Amino acid sequence: MKVLIAEDDPVSRRLLEATLARWGYEVVTAADGTEAWRALDGADAPPLAILDWMMPGMDGIEVCRRVRARTTPTPMYLILLTAKGQRDDVVGGLEAGADDYVTKPFDRAELRARVAVGIRIVELQQALADRVRALEEALAQVKHLRGMLPICAYCKKIRADQDYWQQVETYVAAHSEAQFSHSICPDCYEAVVKPQLDELRRARGAVPADPPAAP
Repeated sequence: MKVLIAEDDPVSRRLLEATLARWGYEVVTAADGTEAWRALDGADAPPLAILDWMMPGMDGIEVCRRVRARTTPTPMYLILLTAKGQRDDVVGGLEAGADDYVTKPFDRAELRARVAVGIRIVELQQALADRVRALEEALAQVKHLRGMLPICAYCKKIRADQDYWQQVETYVAAHSEAQFSHSICPDCYEAVVKPQLDELRRARGAVPADPPAAP
């Protein structure tokens, strides 16, 4: 996964770059906040960024604010790298839009754990965004019945285009995702099916039996 490192100190930047590359991440570097913002505002922006708090031009706090002001399908995960460890400083950084922070000088084990947490969250957000996009595409393909439908008062056929009359199930199946399973309602059974069955039984009872075979 691609990770952005924004650090104005060249030694710290190279150390971070070598460390994350050793862990298997694709690293993008920025020497100041302005360069970091350009990388994060691009089409192929890294989903996770480690931002130094104090940078010339635009500090890490301002980069966080600008990132959070954008509307994106999946939010970026932002880690502030700072020498400020006071509670008020940490709260201020989180309120500006940072997801986490690491104090300088950073501990490699702690940094690796915090980056791993960020990667998991990014992957979960991406999976959720993919599910939402698939659901939206499915809903966009669903056909809806709308408007007034002319229906015959006797046979219950529906008049479609070009005055062509169709069975209700044929019309609905062509204009929606519905599928039909046919059955017989109680009223139709009493009014239609039962008299037919009774008639068949009577007809069978009226047929004379076969004469006995000759000795």
